[in-house]
Amino acid sequence: MIRVSNIKVPLGFNFGDLKGLCFRQLKIPEKSLISVKLSRKSVDARRKNDVHFIVSVDIVAKGEQKLLKQLKNAAPIEEFTYEIPQVTVEKSPVVVGFGPAGMFAALVLAMAGAKPIVLERGQDVDSRVKSVKNFQSGGMLNPESNVQFGEGGAGTFSDGKLTTGIKDKRIQTILKWLVEFGAPEEIAYLAKPHIGTDKLRDTVKNLRKRVIELGGDVRFEAKFDGYTTDNGCITSVSYTDSEGSHTIETDNVILATGHSARDVFEMLHDKNVDMSQKNFAVGMRIEHLRSCIDKAMYGDFAGHPALKAADYKLAIHLPDGRALYTFCMCPGGEVVAASSEEGRLAVNGMSYFARDSVNSNSALLVNVTPEDFGSDHPLAGMYFQREIEEKAFIAGGTDYSAPVILVGDFLEDRLSVEFGRVQPSYRPKVKFTMPQDYLPDFICRSIKAGIVEMGRKIKGFDDKDAVLTGVESRSSSPVRINRGENLESLSVGGLFPCGEGAGYAGGIVSAAVDGMKCAEAVLRRI
Repeated sequence: MIRVSNIKVPLGFNFGDLKGLCFRQLKIPEKSLISVKLSRKSVDARRKNDVHFIVSVDIVAKGEQKLLKQLKNAAPIEEFTYEIPQVTVEKSPVVVGFGPAGMFAALVLAMAGAKPIVLERGQDVDSRVKSVKNFQSGGMLNPESNVQFGEGGAGTFSDGKLTTGIKDKRIQTILKWLVEFGAPEEIAYLAKPHIGTDKLRDTVKNLRKRVIELGGDVRFEAKFDGYTTDNGCITSVSYTDSEGSHTIETDNVILATGHSARDVFEMLHDKNVDMSQKNFAVGMRIEHLRSCIDKAMYGDFAGHPALKAADYKLAIHLPDGRALYTFCMCPGGEVVAASSEEGRLAVNGMSYFARDSVNSNSALLVNVTPEDFGSDHPLAGMYFQREIEEKAFIAGGTDYSAPVILVGDFLEDRLSVEFGRVQPSYRPKVKFTMPQDYLPDFICRSIKAGIVEMGRKIKGFDDKDAVLTGVESRSSSPVRINRGENLESLSVGGLFPCGEGAGYAGGIVSAAVDGMKCAEAVLRRI
């Protein structure tokens, strides 16, 4: 098989005619071609008067060596086969958390015959959706099942972006499995794939069903609250559910709790588990009209039926050494209430597969380092987050209304009094508030300076009517649970800190990869 890359095709190209593309554009003789499939598709909008697609195709043909010499940008490829050893276990491994890391760890273990037991503090995805909708409608926050906790993890209530900066062969397998479980087939070839929170819900349910079919046990509303050791190694875990406290004897635990399981971080610290501070980022969400972002990115091609809502990715390095960057950009999405603790307010971004909401939004984040925490305590970053979220809760009026301000007013240091063309999408409510009431001065200064610079990169980014909503504080974990080369905790044998919450991932795909790696490490230990 050979891959031919960097093929330019017009927006109106018929992707059902890939063989025709090979005949006409690549000049491959029809009699030589056996099969062709799309392996990558991206939008090239660098020139607004010539927006088009750039594609790569994988070709099986007679005389491939000759074609490799004939074709530009062609290279031989081999498909990666992910192999899972089969094991027999006396004690089931336990996976704590059923977000991307925990799901894929459990799936690998189940496929190996290890019969994992999954403990997820939140609800199954259908019940979780009801809890989230109730909170967004002004009901009570469920601290155990919300945008952060529950089946699928925080990623289920996001854009479902599958882009990642890491290079790992396991990614091919992750995408393949996601398609098998109901994700759109296009995630296998889009340069910036996403599933959307609506399609993710069925996908994670189907993954869970597969784990159970293979002998796994998934327990919801089961809150992990401790473990025991002997000679420095795990011997059991404990959890609490509606029926009381329970203990599971086990030699292996994959800890994939996500970046918001703060009570778990505190429990681990109390048990002297080796942990350290780490960098993360804090800021606000910025919302524009989707039509304006589409126009800025696509020019006159905006609205073309072959183009979806436009995305962007920006980073500004400021004179004081700080950086402002966009994160988790949600084209045609909404800003969502992401609180998981009572009396603390946090927001995130979410979009459905169609990405057809009126607004587009993104996090605007400023890097935060341990020097900003004011303490060398391992959990100082977490306490830094909590303090900001408490201030945001108070600034919003103590009813989970989000503090908001218009960009134009923020740049002029005045409080907004009415919305312009952009209406905020956050629910349940919003309240005009100065960001200085809940964010440190250095973050406000950085966002202010960076927005102006970003407006020079994308026309209209600094639109005075754009809405800033606070506070975005959960971009990544504020701690790292330190582990060795075998992926085990430096403090507890058989404990495998995993995924984003443990400080080893930064999104759905990288967390899933880390979950697979930890499952492989457990299988080697069994």
